[in-house]
Amino acid sequence: MHLKYLIIGSNSFSGSHFAQYLISKKHNVLGVSRSKEINKVFLPYKWSKQKKNFKFFQININKQLHVLLKLIKKHKPQYIINFAAQGMVAQSWDSPEDWYQTNLLGQVKLHNELRKFKSIKKYIHITTPEVYGNTKKWIKENYEFQPSTPYAVSRASCDLHLMSFYKNYKFPVIFTRGANVFGPGQQLYRIITKAMISARLGEKINLHGGGSSKRSFIYIEDVCDAIYKIIKKGKIGETYHISTNKIISIRSLVKKICLMTNTKFENLTKISKERKGKDQAYLLNTSKIRKKLNWKDKITLDDGLKKTLDWVDNKLSYLKKTPREYKHKI
Repeated sequence: MHLKYLIIGSNSFSGSHFAQYLISKKHNVLGVSRSKEINKVFLPYKWSKQKKNFKFFQININKQLHVLLKLIKKHKPQYIINFAAQGMVAQSWDSPEDWYQTNLLGQVKLHNELRKFKSIKKYIHITTPEVYGNTKKWIKENYEFQPSTPYAVSRASCDLHLMSFYKNYKFPVIFTRGANVFGPGQQLYRIITKAMISARLGEKINLHGGGSSKRSFIYIEDVCDAIYKIIKKGKIGETYHISTNKIISIRSLVKKICLMTNTKFENLTKISKERKGKDQAYLLNTSKIRKKLNWKDKITLDDGLKKTLDWVDNKLSYLKKTPREYKHKI
């Protein structure tokens, strides 16, 4: 049987959740990541009763592109969703060449081969609002990029490259740019999970710039629902923002977590200087996906935080032994 969906970056937080979302709808899914499958506490598709509908392959696109292409040729997935990217904005200053290799050069090689496959109906490229730089008002989807970090430059460059492939080859790409996603299973170096675990363990976290930057935080189930609607009804060559219509400062977010965990703010945080190139806000206008695809976010920030804290508390015995700092991989 030919599998219909291929997720590149299935070990990622969003990729693993979307795999779970698809198999819950009884789809067959192939998953690919450069590392072996991580502990199931971070892989929602392993929590599912339909996990037999998911097949994982460890493939490093930078080094084993031919293996991935052989897999695609064999299974002929109609929909490819690419979550794979070298993340972490601040760390991209340390060795920018790694970010350009994974987020641009490796992707260009991949896309140059994928464009030759006629079996692909849609290629969903999960990109980032970081390409816009700091936004002072709610912005609609556009290509007026002002990236401010090596990470953002690498992602903006890849977006422009893919758009050229759409225009010249009719490559069936659709872009998504989403707000800060969160939920159970997220990496422990992300602000929400890190703050929750640190609160439970009586430890402190760095609050860069005093937590003055503002973000929209969106629960992972709402993001999965949006991506699925984009696959089903999205228009090729288009970009869709995925975000709530509410923003919150990182400081206020951490204060919410303090209230939930009965922790004093000053006991959880220590103020540190702002990170290099940190954008103060990303304000994404989502009228397009709401009107054209009839999508809306359903889970409030408070409800999503509660679901995430429940996961942290249920898995704390394992999580407390797991490093909560980003470890760079090439």
